[in-house]
Amino acid sequence: MIVIGIDPGLARMGFGVLEVNHGEIRAVCYGCVETSAKEPCTSKRLVKIYNEVETLFEKYRPAHLSLEKLFFSRNITSALGVSEVRGIILLAAEQRNIPVTEYTPNQVKQAITGSGRADKRQMQEMIKRLLRLSEIPAPDDAADALSIALCHIHIMR
Repeated sequence: MIVIGIDPGLARMGFGVLEVNHGEIRAVCYGCVETSAKEPCTSKRLVKIYNEVETLFEKYRPAHLSLEKLFFSRNITSALGVSEVRGIILLAAEQRNIPVTEYTPNQVKQAITGSGRADKRQMQEMIKRLLRLSEIPAPDDAADALSIALCHIHIMR
């Protein structure tokens, strides 16, 4: 079974693809889709993200998509961009009938480290350990996406 985790963002969208086979979990791939803030047209940035998400779905045929819930911070402009990206991702998943589950950052931290107050470094170290990776996944958005996918697998068990 393939689970894709996505950490949505307009400038950088992290993704992580995990495979569960006979109870073993392995990282298939992870990375980021980046768009330039210098691009004056947001719609062109969204099309790039949509196309990359479609490529991920086509290549890996996920059984499930796990997505980070929108966390509103003080930066409303950033939150609006993230909302638009989430809409693109949800649309692409719906078009392929891929079930989606959303998790808050605290739910992800709790599932990975056992504490909803874990810091970023603790999360990265646990992802490295749990997925038996040789190094901490980079950039941070890719590590976050792996965490979201792994959270879903742990919760579904």
